[in-house]
Amino acid sequence: MVPSRVVDLPRAQARLGERASRLITFFDRVDPLADEAIVAIESMAPGAGWRIVEEAATRGIAAVADAPREIRALFAQIEEVPVWTDWKTIDRGGDLLMRAGPLGGVVLGARSLVIGYASPAGNKPLVLTGRLEHQAARRINETARFVQAVCRARGMRPGAEGWQIAVRVRLIHAQVRRMILKSGSWRADQWGAPINQHDMAGTCLLFSLVVIEGLRSLGLQVDSEEAERYLQLWRFVGHVLGLEPELTPGSMYDATRLAELIAAIQGPPDDDSRALTRALLDSPRTGAKTSADLLNAQRRTRFGEAACRHLVGETLADALAIPRTTWRFSVPILTRLVRGAELLRASVSFPDGPAIAVGSRYWDRVVQVGLAGATAEFVLPDKLAAA
Repeated sequence: MVPSRVVDLPRAQARLGERASRLITFFDRVDPLADEAIVAIESMAPGAGWRIVEEAATRGIAAVADAPREIRALFAQIEEVPVWTDWKTIDRGGDLLMRAGPLGGVVLGARSLVIGYASPAGNKPLVLTGRLEHQAARRINETARFVQAVCRARGMRPGAEGWQIAVRVRLIHAQVRRMILKSGSWRADQWGAPINQHDMAGTCLLFSLVVIEGLRSLGLQVDSEEAERYLQLWRFVGHVLGLEPELTPGSMYDATRLAELIAAIQGPPDDDSRALTRALLDSPRTGAKTSADLLNAQRRTRFGEAACRHLVGETLADALAIPRTTWRFSVPILTRLVRGAELLRASVSFPDGPAIAVGSRYWDRVVQVGLAGATAEFVLPDKLAAA
């Protein structure tokens, strides 16, 4: 059954051929290994299953004697290293985001997340969990923590911090999927399965291809080798997250074609898209206590709106009800400054190492300030927003 979220399918099939027909089969496909592991965890004493997961993520499943069959099967797949894996390439993949520093944060917040919210069906798990609209700032900071850990050098090696977080996120997805289906609030005829393979593929593109395009739009020079390294990093992240191999692009060309395919059958933003985007843009106000804090938060919100309009385009920005203000003139100025700095860097053959080090400190600071000393634990949720 084709969910009603699919729009203009005949036109997509006429333009893109059988690939469009093939893509819609992934709306009903999820992650059986993770789903079965969650069932096993729920059957155990409180905390026991998650302890096994954390131990396996740290030491490897072979070191955990009391792991049930379902968790062993999950980790057997996660611990596989695909034949296309090139550790030298993947270890350096995150250098791009670190080199970009604050620009990477702007693109992730004002382009990647916003484009994700614009999906009128893909955003429904976020709406039902309630975490984005009601706990927007913390959820955004947890995302920053995830991206930071993944993009560290060697961060996706088995047992490394980024790899461990990816494992936890995969199980969190399975838990959310199980709770949503139990709630009876999910409309499969409209949306397909919750957190399905199609939407997971789109999410991986948001953190890979969409970031590369956004950085280039802000004036950063990203050559083909640097782009391919970054894409390969997220290809491996997709593998750990349970994305089927068919949906893990092996090149920028493949990623661009997949993104085009997804966009061809996606409907326009809905009210949930606009609410999530507004919560994201207003998140700097969270925790503001003094008048100076509020003024600074307002400036950040206005700049975020301007950056959104530049990075997602006027048509989508209008559909998301992002206001058009005089702050929009700040982004072209920023872009010109970045392009000038990049031309200077290229002309003097300035090495990337210092920029990567500075960017790494920036991401450390983002996480430290954003979480306000709290720990991003990435634990299994226990209820939905309405529960």
